[in-house]
Amino acid sequence: MSIVAFDLSRRLVAEALGTAILVATVVGSGIMADRLSEDAAVSLLGNTLPTGAILVVLITILGPISGAHFNPAVTLVFALRRDIEVNAALAYIAAQVAGGIAGTFLAHAMFDLPILQLSATARTGTGQWIAEAVAAFGLVFAILAGLRFRPDATPWLVGLYITAAYWFTASTSFANPAVAIARAFSNTFAGIRPVDLPGFIAAELFGALLAVAFAGWLLAEPKPPTTFKAAE
Repeated sequence: MSIVAFDLSRRLVAEALGTAILVATVVGSGIMADRLSEDAAVSLLGNTLPTGAILVVLITILGPISGAHFNPAVTLVFALRRDIEVNAALAYIAAQVAGGIAGTFLAHAMFDLPILQLSATARTGTGQWIAEAVAAFGLVFAILAGLRFRPDATPWLVGLYITAAYWFTASTSFANPAVAIARAFSNTFAGIRPVDLPGFIAAELFGALLAVAFAGWLLAEPKPPTTFKAAE
């Protein structure tokens, strides 16, 4: 997830492309699952598995270019850690939001739906906000712990965490402000009303900030034991 020596323009394209494919997968698999089954649990499973799988793919192939954030909350965390400059971080966030919206439009086009839509799916309330804070906390902590101990496993850690969080969080784990914004433009299985976005985004950012603070303590390099020289 760390950034290597690619110029900013290519990193931004990677972030936009990755977020677009991620959102197209979330929205597209939601449409497909909803069309193929009237059982909500089966539809959710059909939405979950492609999302987790595509995250593994995208992080593996685009991580070496941009760090594979695909998420403004993740970019914020890396900016706070000074792993990315502020100006680049702002550009990342813009690319992620634009890419996410493009991914929604692409999913609509593939399924012959009106391209421009606004969701009417209500997702609000204390339980939903707590769930989004938990989802973002777990995602960011999984990334930071993975980078600390098993950087090669980070794509799988993220994909598997999101797969699990779809089912143990009441919100089905958006955990990503760019994805939330993009899903507001889809009146389908994966949508969220635009009016519900502020609560989701605030909860996601809170969870991410809590995770970086907690990880800073828990994952800190242990101090070497103090040795005392015996008096002669």
